[in-house]
Amino acid sequence: MRVVQFGLGTMGLPMARTLFDAGIDLVATDVSAAAREAFGAAGGAAPPPTDVDVSTADVVLTMLPEGEHVAAVHASVREDVADGTVFLDCSTIDVETTAALHTAASERGLELVDAPVSGGPEGAAAGTLSFMVGGRDDAVERIRPLLDTLGSRVTTFGPTGMGQAAKACHNMIVGITGLAVFEGFALADALGLDASAFHALCSNAAAACWTLDNRCPVPDVVDGAPSSNGYEPGFAARLMAKDLRLAQAAAASVSLETSFGRQAAERFTEFAEAGNGDLDYSALYRTLLPGDDS
Repeated sequence: MRVVQFGLGTMGLPMARTLFDAGIDLVATDVSAAAREAFGAAGGAAPPPTDVDVSTADVVLTMLPEGEHVAAVHASVREDVADGTVFLDCSTIDVETTAALHTAASERGLELVDAPVSGGPEGAAAGTLSFMVGGRDDAVERIRPLLDTLGSRVTTFGPTGMGQAAKACHNMIVGITGLAVFEGFALADALGLDASAFHALCSNAAAACWTLDNRCPVPDVVDGAPSSNGYEPGFAARLMAKDLRLAQAAAASVSLETSFGRQAAERFTEFAEAGNGDLDYSALYRTLLPGDDS
């Protein structure tokens, strides 16, 4: 299986390294020369996007920030790939764009599988991502070796677009849960509780959750958490804000009011637009502390 991957960012680079280390025939590219050099340093082939040959690709994989970026890549290579090529989009984008790309791919005799992920760069590096997948069964089975290499859990939700729908719902829960954890720790701090003892309590009680143990917002409580590394992402606040806005767009499309999701979208968007977009989303915790101007 020959794979051409577009996107070597926070998620794309560790994904490419994992595929390359597993022996996948992979060419990966990015508009950033530094990103290409990072993959090249690991031994992988990383030409500029304009020099990538997709004519013999079995799979064109995208891991990009926004729907417009995915659409631009598809438009640039759609006429150059062979009939039957599978477009595998692991980005988190809106359902509407995914539907349009599916239509364009089908008209060209191509398949589109949307498979956004959860698990962060650490999961991408370890091959333990969770995939939320939408697409035709035969197309999903064709790219399943890639999903199994990169992930430990693959959940299919039906036709193309349903993966993005699942991701919107999932990340709305993550954003809301994040605010609950961050506010809980801020209250604990204000009341004079020891953060490590409070974390140990919550981790073994009803408050236990993924965010608590992987995005604990207090520095030096959890080794490896972004808060213990200057809030280096992790999952950037601007991406959390984007995903929560996508969830709100999805809710609006079915006339559903999700008030907690709306508030989370507003809070993370405000935080990101205040110059904090490249920090891990757990850095929002600092804005809850008295006297913090972040």
